[in-house]
Amino acid sequence: MCSLEKRGRLFILKLTGDGEHRLNPTLLDSLRSTINQIRSDQSSSQSVLITTSDGKFFSNGYDLALAETNPSLSVLMDSKLRSLVADLISLPMPTIAAVTGHASAAGCILAMSHDYVLMRRDRGFLYMSELDIELIVPAWFMAVIRMKIGSPAARRDVILTAAKVTADVGVKMGIIDSAHDSAAETVEAAVKLGEEIIQRGGDGHVYGKRRETLLREVLVHTIGEDESGLSVVRNTGSKL
Repeated sequence: MCSLEKRGRLFILKLTGDGEHRLNPTLLDSLRSTINQIRSDQSSSQSVLITTSDGKFFSNGYDLALAETNPSLSVLMDSKLRSLVADLISLPMPTIAAVTGHASAAGCILAMSHDYVLMRRDRGFLYMSELDIELIVPAWFMAVIRMKIGSPAARRDVILTAAKVTADVGVKMGIIDSAHDSAAETVEAAVKLGEEIIQRGGDGHVYGKRRETLLREVLVHTIGEDESGLSVVRNTGSKL
């Protein structure tokens, strides 16, 4: 599940436990509920959100084993993640992902849906694993990739070669804002960045509207179109 800590004007959302943080309907509902709780806080428009995790994984993507038990669940998970990403884009505050472990497929998309991405260099990578597990990438995932990765060569490597991007490589590719030596240092750096953003001031509602305009292409796909969810997976073996 997830937990929420309020530290001054920082909200720290953590995916808890030592598992893979697979994005199943229950976890996605918990995350959306927590985001709505943050949104309703009176200080939200003067705050910053940091999202991080316990254990080896930031998130290993959708719960594919669960989806195999009922094809309708793949559509449900995709719909719920689309709604969660739309919630993050409309949230009236800056957002930071402190990636302290592997962020794969939908988990990678979740990380990149934040305004800033910080990552530990001693373990973990960003990995759009769909090529390796023979899964079609949803169109709205591609919209996130186009908006968040500026270099065509970097987009090629991430999508068409399923590169496992470490923190230092991610900085060079322009995907990661900064790399840090451990999980603790990554979270500490995210807290420091969040405090710096708060010190600069600004109205979170204005910020959120500007982000919505900037990421309009993503919102068109997450809200304005009806996709059929995940394609059938022929090989669900983890490559991590």
